[in-house]
Formats: sequence, structure tokens, C-alpha cells
Amino acid sequence: MSDQPPASPEPQPPAPATAPQSARGLAQAVLRKRPRFSLMWLVPITAALISVYLAVNFLAARGKLITITFATANGITAQQTEVQHKAVSLGTVENVHLSDDMSRVVVHVRMKRAGDRLLTSHARFWVVRPRLTPGNISGLETLVSGAYIEVDPGDPGGVPQYEFRGLEDPPGVRSDEPGRTYKLQASRLGALGPGSPVFYRDVIAGEVLSYDLGNGLGPVTINVFVQAPFDKFVHDETHFYNSSGISVNVGPQGVHLELQSFQALISGGVTFETPRFMTWEPTSQAGHEFKLYSDKSEADAAGFAENVPFITYFTSSVSGLGRGSLVEVFGLQIGTVTDVRLVMDPKTMKMRARVTFNVQPERIMSEDELRARHSPGTVANSLVKSGMRMVLESSNFITGQKDLSMQFVPDAPAAGVGEEGGAMVLPSEGGGLDTITSNLSDITAKLKAIPFDEIGKNLNETLRSVNKTVSGPDVQNALRRLSDTLADVQQLVKHADAGLAPMLKRLPKISDDLQQAVANANALLGEAGYGGNSDFQRNTERLLDQVNNTARSIRLLVDFLDRHPEALIRGRSAQTSEK
Repeated sequence: MSDQPPASPEPQPPAPATAPQSARGLAQAVLRKRPRFSLMWLVPITAALISVYLAVNFLAARGKLITITFATANGITAQQTEVQHKAVSLGTVENVHLSDDMSRVVVHVRMKRAGDRLLTSHARFWVVRPRLTPGNISGLETLVSGAYIEVDPGDPGGVPQYEFRGLEDPPGVRSDEPGRTYKLQASRLGALGPGSPVFYRDVIAGEVLSYDLGNGLGPVTINVFVQAPFDKFVHDETHFYNSSGISVNVGPQGVHLELQSFQALISGGVTFETPRFMTWEPTSQAGHEFKLYSDKSEADAAGFAENVPFITYFTSSVSGLGRGSLVEVFGLQIGTVTDVRLVMDPKTMKMRARVTFNVQPERIMSEDELRARHSPGTVANSLVKSGMRMVLESSNFITGQKDLSMQFVPDAPAAGVGEEGGAMVLPSEGGGLDTITSNLSDITAKLKAIPFDEIGKNLNETLRSVNKTVSGPDVQNALRRLSDTLADVQQLVKHADAGLAPMLKRLPKISDDLQQAVANANALLGEAGYGGNSDFQRNTERLLDQVNNTARSIRLLVDFLDRHPEALIRGRSAQTSEK
């Protein structure tokens, strides 16, 4: 054996392989060299995709940045207060700051792209917060959810706009609320204001939007909104009247209290009515102007087809008579007073009260009579010639209210019908309480003319004279003589049983004395004239009558005894009495 290692065998070149086996081997080699994918990479990839998606959506939903100014920022909070329309969020307040002049609050709102189409010159913004007004209570839901900014897009057709001046109060009408607005012309506003209800047959049919005083001298323009379907009941002949407050009427059926509603009592109200014969006429267009009457009675009077104007003048007090007072005939209304004012008569330079009123012939005559009637001037002249006069009558003694009454005055002085400014002037006559007061004044003046002081002085002097006469010596002597004569008569009767012969001799003298005493007393009392209706006079006359009757009886007795002395023995027989 040899010490050398055995030689290694030489490498043999690989045998050539077929083509499919070479490709498979190459693929396996590549796979052995490629790194494996980890599942941890899914988290950042997903986050990145979500971020991209959110960014794209945010940019797609991001709208315009708008600016709204308000008088105050009450209830507005940055990054919290939303802009809504019909309870749908359209944007969020980004920041709030004061304007440069510190007069208003500037609110920047980032709108959503869905709200961009609402940003036109017709859009209106206001803050919805709890509000308690006499006419409305709103925004109570914000006590829980917080205040928000409401937007009303307005009518279509506005130009794009991104700066707005916010409203301090919610608008009365939204752009999507069906209905129509009208204008009312009134002499005074009364209790009406924005939010006051508009009634139709006691149902709330709209509200007062605003008012305009104009130059402060003319009528007040009131804008009202009547919502659908009530706007179809408004025609050109519709009457609007103020129904604010409480109406109290005292009539034949007692006291009538009428209240439209509690809301109308607090914030005022307007009511409209349409005559039945006008319901088939076309409805009024939006913006049509109507007159606002002060109350229902004035509106009813305006509903008559014809109003004949009249004028009358008074020189006495017209307190209690005013616009709206009734014009009556026999207690039935035929018209309404339209104006009462003081004027100066240029001819006599005296002050007078000028009363103008309208008479509605439809209250007096039927339609057939109206067609066949004479002219108002002819009728007025005929009535005035018959004694018809305008008289003030008190309709309520408690309140002092007065009405104008057409009355036929008996023996009225001749008068005619005048003309002034296209209206007929009717003569007037005092009446009612004024006439009573005037008569009492005349009686008082006549009583004042009676000289009561002078009459009292004369009466006192007469009484002193009578007292002096009665206490004088003549009366005293006459009464003394009368008393003595009566004493003689009493003495004669007392001692008649002593013998009739002496009595018969004295009877003629007693009778003459009695007669003379009565004559003297009558003469003295007649001269004195004391107390024609006094107790003294009546008692004295009664005494004198009795004395006179006594004297006459004594004289008759004396004459009878002269002719029949035997009667003292036999008595008075029937035969003797016949003679």
C-alpha cells in the first residue's frame, strides 16, 4: 500500500436536462430569494385610505364662509351654534367678534356645500331663542337644545351673496308659507303691532307683519299676511276693522260684553269680513290696499251701497257725541256720525259745533222702494217742512253717551235745507237733557227775578201793623163791648125764671147791641186785614157768625112775641106757626 491519499474524483458536468425541468427550477430559485409580506402593513394602509376618503369628503362638503352681523351675540357660541333650515344643519359658527366700530357683532359661519344654493340676496338670518311677547311665544325648544341661527332662503331668483345683516326678530311670514300680504290704511295704530292676529270668523287666519308711520302726519300703513286658504276670502270689497280690546254695549237686551280673544286683548287684532254678494267676485291680488275701520259698526256702515252725507250745527253742548255715534229715527239706527268739531260762523262770529253724519237709505227702504224713491234732497226738504229737526239724545246716562236723533218737533219754526260742500245741512233743535237743563235755567232765572227780600220786608211791616191794630184801643173796646153784651145775655138766660116781662122788654135792646158789636168787630178786622188765612181770623169769623146768629134769633123771638104774646102761656101751636 502506498502512503499517498487517493485522488478525488473529478467533477462530472451535469447531464443536460430537458426544457420544462429548467423553468421550474428557475421559479423555485426566485421564490426562495423574494421576502415574505407582513399583515401589519394593513393598519397604516387602511388608515391612510380612510384619511384620504375623509379629506375628500370634507373638501367636497365644505361650503362658503359667510359673514352675518347681529346687534348682540346672545345665545351664539363659536364652534357650537349651528345654522339650520327646517331643523337641518347647514353650517356652524366658526368665530364671533365685534365690528370695528363696536356697534354690532360679526359672526363667521362655515356653510356646508348643500347650503350654498341658499346664499342669495333674498336670504334672511335670525337667532332662534326663547321669546315671550304679547302676541306670540316661540323658541321654547331652545331651552334644552340651545339657540341656533335660522335661515329663510326667500323667494327664488336672488343673486349670490355672502354677507348678510341678521334680523333681530323672526319674520312674520316664511318664503315657503302659502298666502298673500295686503296693506291696510288706518288713521291710528291703536294696540296693533307685529304679531297681532288677523281673524276671519273668529279663526286666526294670519298676522300683522309690520307698520309704517310715513311722515307722521298721514295715515298709518299696516302690512298684514293672510295665509292660505283664508286668502281666497279676501275680495276688493272686504272690510277690515280693528277688533282689539273689549267691546261693551248697553242696549235693550242689557249689557253685552264682546271679546275677540285673549290674544287680541293683549296684543290687538284685526278682523276681516266679506259681504255675501261679493263672495263670487275675484279674489284680491297681493299688495292690494284696504281701509282699516276703527270698529265693527263703522265697517258695517261702510258695507251699504249708498251713504248720503248730511251736516247739522248745534249751539249747545255736544259732550258725549263723537265719531261712530248712532243716527236714529224712532230709536232705530239709520246712519252714523262721521265727525264732530268746533267751527266759527263767519256771519255771526259765534262758535258752533259742526256734526257730519251719513245716512244709509238701505236701512229705511227696501230695494224696490229705493229704485222708485225720490232724490235725497226732495225727501229731506219734505221732512224739514213737516217739522223734522236734528236733536241730541242721551243714550246712556251713566257714561254720558249721546246719539243724534231725527225728531218731529211740534210748532217748529219754519226752516229749510242748506247745502255745504256737497252735503245737505239740516236744522237742529235742543232736546233731551239739554232742554230740561235749559228749562230749569229759565225757571231759576225767573225765581231770581222775584223780590223775595222786598216781599219779606212788606210782610213784616204788615204783620207789625196788624199787631198794632189788634192791640189798639178800638179793637179792645169792640171786644169789650161784645164781651159785655154776651155777659148780659148769659145773665138774662140765668134769671129768665125771675119773670118774662122784664126779659121781653130788654130783648130788643140786647139784639141791637149784639148787631152793633158784630158790625164794629167786622169793620175793625176788615180794616186791619190780619191773617186772612190764620187761626185767629178763622176763630174770630166763627165767633162773629155765632154772635150774629144769636142776635138774629133774638130779633125773631122778639118779633114773634110781639105778634103772639099768648105763646108764653100756651106755647107755639101749629096754627100760630102758620100765621
